[in-house]
Amino acid sequence: MRIREQRKQLVQRRSTVLNAESARVITRPHIPGGKARIRDLIKRVSGLSDEDVQHLLEAVIQDFSGRHRNFRETLQRNFDRIAAHAPKRLSLSSEKQLLLGSYVTAEYSVEAAALFNPSIVPHPDQKGVEKGSLRFVMSFRATGEGHLSSIEFRSGIVDENDDILFDPVSQYVATPKMHTDPVYSRLHFRRKIDEICAHERAMNHLLDGLKDTFTFDELQRQINKLRSTKFRVIDKQHTVDTALWLARSNYEVIFDPDELISERVIFPVSENESAGIEDARFVRFEGNDKSVIYYATYTAYNGFDILPQILETTDFLTFRMHTISGKAAQNKGMALFPRKINGKFAMLSRQDGVNNYIMFSDSLRHWEKAELLQEPVHPLEFVQVGNCGSPVETPEGWLALFHGVGPMRRYSVWAELLDLDDPSQVIGRLDEPILTPDEHERDGYVPNVVYTCGSMIHGDTLIIPYGIADQRCRVATVSISELLSRLKGS
Repeated sequence: MRIREQRKQLVQRRSTVLNAESARVITRPHIPGGKARIRDLIKRVSGLSDEDVQHLLEAVIQDFSGRHRNFRETLQRNFDRIAAHAPKRLSLSSEKQLLLGSYVTAEYSVEAAALFNPSIVPHPDQKGVEKGSLRFVMSFRATGEGHLSSIEFRSGIVDENDDILFDPVSQYVATPKMHTDPVYSRLHFRRKIDEICAHERAMNHLLDGLKDTFTFDELQRQINKLRSTKFRVIDKQHTVDTALWLARSNYEVIFDPDELISERVIFPVSENESAGIEDARFVRFEGNDKSVIYYATYTAYNGFDILPQILETTDFLTFRMHTISGKAAQNKGMALFPRKINGKFAMLSRQDGVNNYIMFSDSLRHWEKAELLQEPVHPLEFVQVGNCGSPVETPEGWLALFHGVGPMRRYSVWAELLDLDDPSQVIGRLDEPILTPDEHERDGYVPNVVYTCGSMIHGDTLIIPYGIADQRCRVATVSISELLSRLKGS
């Protein structure tokens, strides 16, 4: 009874529940089969009369244009993907091109299955916000058909009374334009390739022909030179595949400024994330010069292997994705501290799926060593512990949330306090969780789970958005002064 009373006093659950909306759809290329099937499709559509083409295209436009911005441009772009398969002698009208584009386009509901594992940060634009209020950006893991995960966003304001007001959600969903990195670092390439054991001689030959920084085109030219060498074909191909895979894992995506933040979805585009982008932990990072950049660590999954990645943005319009390397960057659940500590980047991490670890590095993208931070000690966390996003800074120390897994795979959220100057030292932790699934939060896609990927301070309040049963989300608030008092007294 004592535990229930303490949770009731410490944590306030807000009434708003954020549910997945299956009607929020994007368009994806849906190109059937190989070249022969594409040619047959083109032949069938080209054989239609102009009247039939007009009737079919009008029906498509009527049924789908209200669900997508710039729908005609999308159909034309997808036709362009198959245009090379059309016979050269064939002249296709603009209507037939658009109709063909519709045959190689499909809708995908990005959050049809779930919307969960949120994190929250202050919005980069606070213009016009009333005194005592704070505009925020909240990120989510959205999951659709085939359990394919992407990153979605919502925005809103926390007012002076700590009421949380979400902005209206757009009916549209937009995917960004994607570009591979304009410049790559040979050092980062070398480090990551050493980890994945590409053929050493062939890879050395490839990289020796590149400068300290190089472009994708320069990499491609060096690959062409490698193909003409006397290395074994299998070694050359493995080296080429590895280099291109790594290059395409480092890219940027750019949204249109006219697209609202709730319309933006970072959908998997590279080979290493073909099975999903999982559990982004966003943090507002402040440099020594007071400059601000937003980072998020996330897991790229291709259906077989995971790859730790980090993205960066200053405006939530342009996002740059980079691969993280190093012996200590080999698992899920990395969470960056919001500033350097003693001149080094600091990160919470997971190394073995059981314990919590902490890492320090001179490089944001390379992490070699991890030290044990905490092991499961309470019966409700005997299965495992892991971080719940980036720590937040208070005068008393780094306030960190973590999850514990206990009997019946029941997740709970806990709080601990780390030393400001040496966060490898735990200086306080509660002896019971601040959040466990209540009677309204037990059921869902994955029962008995509450989980967060990041919290935010507003005045004396810690705002904790959290996922429920890996399906939907809610927000809880905690008095920081009360929480710190209990942590210091623990």
